Amino acid sequence: MTFATTDICDAHEDKLGAGTLAVLPPVFTSFGKLAHFAGPAHTLKVFEDNVLVRAALETPGNGQVLVIDGGGSLRCALVGGNLAVLAEKNGWAGMLVYGCVRDTEEINACSIGVRALAAHPQRSVRKGVGENNIRVVIAGIAVNPGDWIYADADGVLVAQDKLV
Repeated sequence: MTFATTDICDAHEDKLGAGTLAVLPPVFTSFGKLAHFAGPAHTLKVFEDNVLVRAALETPGNGQVLVIDGGGSLRCALVGGNLAVLAEKNGWAGMLVYGCVRDTEEINACSIGVRALAAHPQRSVRKGVGENNIRVVIAGIAVNPGDWIYADADGVLVAQDKLV
């Protein structure tokens, strides 16, 4: 799939105005080999606990983007190199992490796209607490399961429908 988020915004100004297309704030750092990626959202809501992240990535991704609402925590990482390898192996298009990642050299070696707030060396706890496939809020923008995520060097978009 070839696209540019700038072109999507220009072509869909009406959707931006109506709120069915949103631009995430420019607070995300790019990791992984894929500079741009897109797919329907599979959402998770967790806080400093990545058990559900691993469980999701162990399933076939089928070109989806795993959207992880980590509450914006900067106190530990929710995704590391092993999980990026798992995501790549299982066919996930990418990950959007409202939180941190670690093992960035390992993530950057994977053919997957990842957007996260920052890198952090500490791993998360493993209690298995969180919610799967629910409406989440990422940097102030609502993301529902099945919404389309488009990410490239210019930003990250959330669309209620597939636009490209």
